[in-house]
Amino acid sequence: MSALLVLAGSFGGAYAQESQNGVSCPQLPANSGLTWEYKATGGSDFCRALRADGSEAFGLYISRKANFEPKRGNRAEEAVIDGQSVYWYKGELATKPDMQVRETLVQLPDGRVAHIWLQASVPDLAPTLNQAQSMRFPATRLTSN
Repeated sequence: MSALLVLAGSFGGAYAQESQNGVSCPQLPANSGLTWEYKATGGSDFCRALRADGSEAFGLYISRKANFEPKRGNRAEEAVIDGQSVYWYKGELATKPDMQVRETLVQLPDGRVAHIWLQASVPDLAPTLNQAQSMRFPATRLTSN
């Protein structure tokens, strides 16, 4: 299990991003009903896409070096995120064996990499994957932390 999935559960001290303009977190589709919760961690960006009830739809960590190493044997769904072909990789949570876990990496134009993850029940997996796949990353980094 990725250390970021653990970190996602203890996201104290974060604040909600005022807009979805892609300044620090990618742009969400206008009709998604999601908002970003954002936290700068050193030279990296940590973002959680939250539903109206405050639950996490998915999260991502943008940094210079990927902290997730995909294993070919864990490949699940093939997808496209912001024009880039990716694979989602299966993961698991020992404390929630019925939960579907997916992770992927997206290489960004500025040389950084986005590690995206989500946890969903079986009926919610496809819609949550679709929401994550609908993000748009800015062409250049507009902020510096």
